[in-house]
Amino acid sequence: MAADFSVVLDELNTTLESIEAVLDVDDLRQEIAELEQQAAAPDLWNDVEAAQALTSRLSFLQGTLRRVEELRSRLDDVGLMHEMAADEGDEATLAETERELESIRSVIDELEVRTLLNGEYDSREALVTIRSEAGGVDAADFAEMLMRMYLRWAERHKYPTEVYDVSYAEEAGIKSATFAVKVPYAYGTLSVEQGTHRLVRISPFDNQGRRQTSFAGVEVLPVVEQTDHVDIPENEIRVDVFRSSGPGGQSVNTTDSAVRMTHIPTGIVVSCQNEKSQIQNRAAALRVLQARLLVVRQAEQRAEMDALKGDGGSSWGNQMRSYVLHPYQMVKDLRTEQESGNPSDVLDGGIDAFIEAGIRWRRQQEAA
Repeated sequence: MAADFSVVLDELNTTLESIEAVLDVDDLRQEIAELEQQAAAPDLWNDVEAAQALTSRLSFLQGTLRRVEELRSRLDDVGLMHEMAADEGDEATLAETERELESIRSVIDELEVRTLLNGEYDSREALVTIRSEAGGVDAADFAEMLMRMYLRWAERHKYPTEVYDVSYAEEAGIKSATFAVKVPYAYGTLSVEQGTHRLVRISPFDNQGRRQTSFAGVEVLPVVEQTDHVDIPENEIRVDVFRSSGPGGQSVNTTDSAVRMTHIPTGIVVSCQNEKSQIQNRAAALRVLQARLLVVRQAEQRAEMDALKGDGGSSWGNQMRSYVLHPYQMVKDLRTEQESGNPSDVLDGGIDAFIEAGIRWRRQQEAA
């Protein structure tokens, strides 16, 4: 067992050294020091949006550095403790060090996945849109289940979110919803969730209790930053205002504050009704529209590159995961083969294993 422990310890030490090199810990400390200096400026909150972006990045980098430093300390300590326990024949401590090493392995694996997020927009915050697809009222209900799943995932990680728009279906569930996950690397992390999700269950809306298959689509976009230069001429946008809709009798339903924005050249339509102010909803809708147009531009550039390479492109973003609640309980990713026999936990936000497997799978696809 001591030999096995030493082998695993060496492997984890090598992996952690690789992570430290990729993250460039010295540069990380320097950027944190610079951001801390900027955050101490007395006029920081004169520009609220810029201040929030700065403090969010600072908090994220501090958390990353703290995790790496804690892992290094834990790895050094567990090696020393195991060596002392082996010399003294202390079986209880030996067992404790093996449990600690397994715990360290889990955290290092998770951190290693983070180092794989090095795409052009991976470090951005994310805009997530969920739409009901084939399956009628069951699909609308499934879309709402997926929205809750992602919001609960963010809540578990203490990631701030903001819901921009929810379009409710007539009988139950939602037609569509758009929300932001406001943490660095949210886009790189959640982009592997993009595609069609499939639910199989006994329909609660069918009085004959028949099994129903329904579908919902997930779209993940990077939040646009000032450096992206996504300029949209005023004459290319049509703006319509309407009364917000939703359950209950909220005050947002009493004025024409909701905004629907149409980009005339592409036909892309976005809407926002979360805020009471029409101005705030207009600004949020414009951010979503810019994100959509950024992805359109990115797709056009990728298509040009694929044409040059003779590559037909990838279809990994299509149907990608099945949630089966009847006749058995199983959630399975169709790309990575990752699966879980506990759909309740998955639909309550327990999707980290699926996300990590998706990120590793995508890197393998890119390498191939």
